[in-house]
Amino acid sequence: MTIQLKSLHFSMNALEPIVSAKTFEFHYGKHYATYVNNTNDLIANTPMQDMDLVSIIRHCSGKEEFQSLFNNAAQVFNHEFFWNSLTDKAENKIIPDVLAEHIVRDFGSYEAFETTLLQTAVKQFGSGWAWLISDNGVLKVVSTSNAMLPMGQGIKPLLCIDVWEHAYYLDYQNRRADFVKAVMGVLNWQFAWENYNKGE
Repeated sequence: MTIQLKSLHFSMNALEPIVSAKTFEFHYGKHYATYVNNTNDLIANTPMQDMDLVSIIRHCSGKEEFQSLFNNAAQVFNHEFFWNSLTDKAENKIIPDVLAEHIVRDFGSYEAFETTLLQTAVKQFGSGWAWLISDNGVLKVVSTSNAMLPMGQGIKPLLCIDVWEHAYYLDYQNRRADFVKAVMGVLNWQFAWENYNKGE
């Protein structure tokens, strides 16, 4: 099974001026594509070439001999999750009622959730990701470093924001907070809702 380069579900200029087409040309066309190619090279002629992406990540997680493969495969997953966490469609930016109620339940208010997500993303030291997750039904915001991702018993990622510098530097230079604030306006809440309702 070859890991496929998945198409964006919007055009490269669809999120301008929040994320420029030039950023997507490098972020999607260079960084993400390299992770896909590296993953395929590393699984070629091994038993993992017949696994899907998540199975590869789980098989390699925590094993020093598979660290390079884990890093590349996890970055494929993380990038695809980030693309799907963004939307250019107005209807997808609306939070479903039940999810909105659970955000208020678990964070106190939507504004508190926004503040938590922003602070978590900005404070992530170095390269990494900020995630909205469901932890056994409880909504939380967490960050992960480098290629790490929140996967485990009862944990479901719902949305993520990429805070590696290549995600924003062409458009925002060192202003990570401005990038995160802007991207929070184009989060794909329909994608989050679908993930919230998925089984393990």
